[in-house]
Amino acid sequence: MLASLDTHLLTASARNDLPGWRRFIIEFLYFGVKEARACLFVALFFASVLLVPRAGLFGVPRYDVLLLAAVAIQAWMLWAKLETWDELKAVCLFHMVGFALEAFKVSGSIQSWSYPDFAYTKLFGVPLFSGFMYAAVGSYIVQAWRLFDLRIRHHPPYWMAVLIALLIYANFFTHHYIGDYRWYLAAAALGLYARTTVIFRPLDRDRQMPLLLAFVLIGFFIWLAENISTFWGIWRYPNQLGAWSAVHVSKWSSWSLLVVMTFTIVAHLKHIKAHIHVPE
Repeated sequence: MLASLDTHLLTASARNDLPGWRRFIIEFLYFGVKEARACLFVALFFASVLLVPRAGLFGVPRYDVLLLAAVAIQAWMLWAKLETWDELKAVCLFHMVGFALEAFKVSGSIQSWSYPDFAYTKLFGVPLFSGFMYAAVGSYIVQAWRLFDLRIRHHPPYWMAVLIALLIYANFFTHHYIGDYRWYLAAAALGLYARTTVIFRPLDRDRQMPLLLAFVLIGFFIWLAENISTFWGIWRYPNQLGAWSAVHVSKWSSWSLLVVMTFTIVAHLKHIKAHIHVPE
């Protein structure tokens, strides 16, 4: 059924008969459907996060159940041809990048946050399912790229994009020792991607928006998901150990920068690179 939906979404015929307001409504509807479809892994994974009891299921701890659920969802998407092997490799890379960051952040000398529950699949204090929270962002971008027929205009030279992505990732570690350079990196990314435009197709006509706006919007929704996850006790920040409180809005900027890094990884997939315009 989802394969048929994908075919329909990707092969929409020209709708020249639609007047202004009707076109807006229909395009907005298709935009919402494509966004929901692109969030398939995100939706199923976070549904598991919300539905699995804290005590776990059938004697299996919650974190271990979530790992099994994430692996099962990925296997099903691959089997159903909703994801390619190349896309799965990218998702696995996001998992490893995210897990390395998690292991550092929960370490004894840092303790930025913690995973309070027991699990058999904890490594360095981090449950293995946690990497899929980062992989979910990558999965969304990969799926959205295909469904919206995304094309990028005026992308910065790849070496510059890779350099800023590496610096962003490094800052998540080094700011504990040499200061937080987040806003300097944000300013550098702003200059680097200032002219970059993403072209997308909700229905039968191309639309466009600044790529920087997309980074900020995705970061905002990740921040919302983080609030939901901490509310349900999946992980806790030190100020949430006694009673839950909203994650500070400054985390929105961190997540937006993480999206920049994730986008750079996705942009290096061979079949996606062909749709990126880099000025000479």
